[in-house]
Amino acid sequence: MKYITTTIIGLLLLTSCGGDKNQSVEDIIASKDLASIEAKRSELKKQQQEIAASLQKIDTALDKLSGKKVLPLITTIPIKAVAFNHFLEIQGNVKTKQNIVLYPEFSGVLKHVYVKEGQQVSKGQTLAKIDDGGLSEQLSQAKTQAALAKTTYERQKRLWEQKIGSEIQFLQAETTFNATQNAVKQLQSQLDKTNVRAPFSGIIDDVITDQGSVVAPGQTPLLRIVNLNNMYIEAEVPESHIPNVTKGKMTEVNFPALGKTVESSIRQVGNFINPNNRAFKIEVGLPNKEGDIKPNLTGKLKINDYTNPEAILIPQSIISENSAGEQYVFVVIDVNENKIGKAKKVIITTGKTQGDFIEVLTGLESGYQVIKEGARSVQDGQEVEISN
Repeated sequence: MKYITTTIIGLLLLTSCGGDKNQSVEDIIASKDLASIEAKRSELKKQQQEIAASLQKIDTALDKLSGKKVLPLITTIPIKAVAFNHFLEIQGNVKTKQNIVLYPEFSGVLKHVYVKEGQQVSKGQTLAKIDDGGLSEQLSQAKTQAALAKTTYERQKRLWEQKIGSEIQFLQAETTFNATQNAVKQLQSQLDKTNVRAPFSGIIDDVITDQGSVVAPGQTPLLRIVNLNNMYIEAEVPESHIPNVTKGKMTEVNFPALGKTVESSIRQVGNFINPNNRAFKIEVGLPNKEGDIKPNLTGKLKINDYTNPEAILIPQSIISENSAGEQYVFVVIDVNENKIGKAKKVIITTGKTQGDFIEVLTGLESGYQVIKEGARSVQDGQEVEISN
């Protein structure tokens, strides 16, 4: 018993002193020296294994001295293959290609504004009118001249077909007729520019310039029109996900501000990788029947980028790592009718994570019993008692 007590004290002294008597763990971490931190980690791992082995020997000795065998109690979880879906989670912003500010094409006074904010309008509907500055009178005169030129041309044409009159008279009448027709078209085009029309159906989001203001082409914003039916969310995806993020992939979009989640699919995948952040853009179409999704709203996308119909999943918390950097768990083998078995260390390789669980690629199979509670205190080959 004296020997056992001495051994425990020695182990405690070894743990407290560590490999470096001059530096504590906190000092080594604060130094930010990668080599020193890794060396200290390896040292502590080795000490941990040595202490665990010594404790096991002590427990065995105590069992012999007391005549009573006390087994560590553990709980297990059964391993079975399940369907596993991994989701890439990224953030994006809502946009619409039909969200524009209308500018005038004609200079003058804004004579009439026919719409108000929040009003639904149709494509081609007249939204505002700019004073034409006498252009309509010029057009009326041009039409009168064009009508006279047309009558003259038609008469000269009939005379020329009857070989009456000279060819030059016919050509002059034809030229005058064509010139007046072009003048009418040009004035009509200019007059049409005094009408501000809706380029697409949508909602008037903002009336920017008041009626009576002087406006100039390309300089004075008049109205903002938005169509909330053709919405989409744009996001940037790291280039490492190129093989799995493809057009048509189903996507879940959550809007925290609205407390709303919608399902959609990727409608477009960008063909250009931004060299600054090594990412490419995607567009996800958004159904917006209720009209509550607005441009520039933030959304969180969940894209199913990996699926395994028969995956082995275990909690991440039960995985340990040895000094060589290998991951391992303990399973229970040779379990008898009294629920007493033997712990066995199994080296595993892991894949993707989802929440608290991680996929095990190698090392475990369906039917295994993996130690959950008590996994940190058992040793390879140690007898354990299952208390599920």
